Amino acid sequence: MTPSPLSGPDYLLRGFKMLSQPGIRLFVAIPLLINILIFGAFTTLTLEAMSGWINQVIEWLPSWLDFLRWVLWPLAVILVLAIVMYIFSTVANIIASPFNGLLSEKVEEMLTGEEVAGRETIAMAIASFPKSIGRECQKLFYYLGFAILTLIASFVISPLAPLLWFALNAWMMALAYCDYPMDNHKLSFKEARTRISSQRGSSFSFGALVMLGTMVPILNLIIMPAAVCGGTLMWVERFKK
Repeated sequence: MTPSPLSGPDYLLRGFKMLSQPGIRLFVAIPLLINILIFGAFTTLTLEAMSGWINQVIEWLPSWLDFLRWVLWPLAVILVLAIVMYIFSTVANIIASPFNGLLSEKVEEMLTGEEVAGRETIAMAIASFPKSIGRECQKLFYYLGFAILTLIASFVISPLAPLLWFALNAWMMALAYCDYPMDNHKLSFKEARTRISSQRGSSFSFGALVMLGTMVPILNLIIMPAAVCGGTLMWVERFKK
């Protein structure tokens, strides 16, 4: 029987529930800390840059238009939410990738009761950083190829451009988070894509909800470990066999 596409979001919700499990709290805390640090740095640097830009614009304007300062600041905040959140999510995934792999490993061991030969400890996760970066680069190049096609399509059918970009990013979220357990089991990225594509509806709906979560302040800080847990649940129950 073909699984319902609605089951994809259910895996993310179950992933959130797993965050408080005693056996994986430490492995949740590390990606969460990385998220908070990167988010804080990106937001601070962006707002500082925006502040300088707004002040320069105000200096060029007549004094009677000084009230525009209070108009430009909300626009700057919106820009931070729209652009920086996406960049921050991408950078955080790259930096946290070995720890996400470790979290996925511990979640799978908790679910199956079987040991996964992988990173095993935080020290081993740090040592696997070069390998994890290589895997993330594969995902990035895969994304760039489709991003070029999406950009071209956006000019041809511009009214649908937002939907096209959302669909691409949602699919990439599914690939990103369902791939961690597959990488732990030494599956190639090509094989991972094949397995994820075999249940496209559930995978896409999972990625779409993750994508929406990255756009919500505060929620985007904890969406990454929850998505890793959800992706690992999908691996154990659907993709592993």
